[in-house]
Parts: sequence; structure tokens; C-alpha cells
Amino acid sequence: MINDVIDHLAGIRPGSRLDKLRDLRPAAREHAQRGFDALFTPDEEGEVPLVERDAVAAFVAGLHRDAVVAGFYADRLADLAPGLLKAVEAEIEAGATAGPYGVYPAPLAAESDEGLRYQVREPGNLGVRLTAAFEHAHLLVFRPREASGQALEALAAAGWGPTGVVTLSQLVAFLAFQVRVVGGLRLLNAEVAA
Repeated sequence: MINDVIDHLAGIRPGSRLDKLRDLRPAAREHAQRGFDALFTPDEEGEVPLVERDAVAAFVAGLHRDAVVAGFYADRLADLAPGLLKAVEAEIEAGATAGPYGVYPAPLAAESDEGLRYQVREPGNLGVRLTAAFEHAHLLVFRPREASGQALEALAAAGWGPTGVVTLSQLVAFLAFQVRVVGGLRLLNAEVAA
């Protein structure tokens, strides 16, 4: 059991200078952990089973290219569904890109960059729900301004209800937050060590 997943992923030891620094913002620390707990250790899984949560988390963390965070979520998925991990890793490779992308109308047209339009390569390996979830997650990570009602309709057509769509979106947003916080803390940790 991990008491503070951000500390764990950032390599922060109890009593260290960085641990004390994080203690200066107890509410931020507490709410980040509560966010993790709500998404990954809920009292009830509801519309989104843990295996789907961990598959999406492994995919999204892999897209962010943080080896430690990606490994953490891949390990969680391997504990629940070892056979699914290989398919997720293949989709991470297929979806790897830099972004952000999007095609925008004036006055933002100058910021347009077509980039990769990801589609799951092997839908049979993921199933209908995870295929739609991965495509939507990739959209949110690399093309957030293109998120639309049509994208939500694709999720609904794949069996995602309103609560499931909200949970999926929260997962993607939480992972983006977590990867950035962990990266920043690791950088501070390296500076403190130097």
C-alpha cells in the first residue's frame, strides 16, 4: 500500500527536504492523493472497472513518456490483466507523437498542425470500449481543442455512459497533472541532491 503515490513516483523519502517542502501545502498533498484514490481505488467501480481504468492509465502515462509513471501503471495493469498489457504497449507505440495538434479556424489558423490522427491499430485486442477510450484519451492528450460532441458520441456508441465518460476524462486529466507534478518534483529533488 502506497500512502502518497506522488512521493512514491517522484522518489521522495520521508523526512527529506522535499518531503518537508510538500508538507507546507498539506491540502494540495491530500487532495492529489484523494484524487488518485477516487480514480484507482474507488469503493465501487461503477461504470468503469478497475482493469479499464488501469489500461487507460497505462496508455496515457505511456503517451506522456515518463518511464517511472508509465511503469507504475503498467505494473498495476499487469497485476489485473497481464494479457492486456502487451496490447496496451503496442498502442502506446502506435500513438506516440509530440503534439499538441489541431486544425483551427481564424484567428487561430496559424497555430494549426495536422499531426497524427490516432486510431487503435488492433481493436480486437482491446475490445470496443477500450478502443473508444484509447482514441478519446489520445484526442484529449494531443488534440484537446478538437474535443467535441462527436467525440463523445463515439464513446456512447461504444457503451460508455455519462458517468463513465466523466470518469474517463478525469483519468486523463489526473494523469496529465500527476506526470507534470512528479516531473517537477524529481527536478527539485535532483537540485536538492546537487
